[in-house]
Amino acid sequence: MGDKPIWEQIGSSFIQHYYQLFDNDRTQLGAIYIDASCLTWEGQQFQGKAAIVEKLSVSKGQGHAASSYFPALLATAHHPLFLLQSLPFQKIQHSITAQDHQPTPDSCIISMVVGQLKADEDPIMGFHQMFLLKNINDAWVCTNDMFRLALHNFG
Repeated sequence: MGDKPIWEQIGSSFIQHYYQLFDNDRTQLGAIYIDASCLTWEGQQFQGKAAIVEKLSVSKGQGHAASSYFPALLATAHHPLFLLQSLPFQKIQHSITAQDHQPTPDSCIISMVVGQLKADEDPIMGFHQMFLLKNINDAWVCTNDMFRLALHNFG
């Protein structure tokens, strides 16, 4: 059976590193993005390292009033908490259920993650996230990042 292909090793290492940073110190996430990076978070688009780091940071002054962030998404994507630039929860914990990695023809790696998360006192929710990783100057960075909660709206 042998070792995993190099793209799976790199992808898995990146995923472990990303969620460790996200769960413990989101201020450090800027190190994995570049100025040309793009983030789509629940349909909202963010271009560039500074905009992405601002989105993923903890909102100042939001405190526990924002603990209803994810249930608000169940009601409507136009909820005031959803429209905040920064993420309004203080604590988050991700649990990865599955991850898949593929090499691309231009020597990048695409990684897809499925898992569960718990933010503040919100209920556990499923999520999907996709990353496109590129090696720039011997460092793997995220050029594209797409995140969605695993919500189903049958209404």
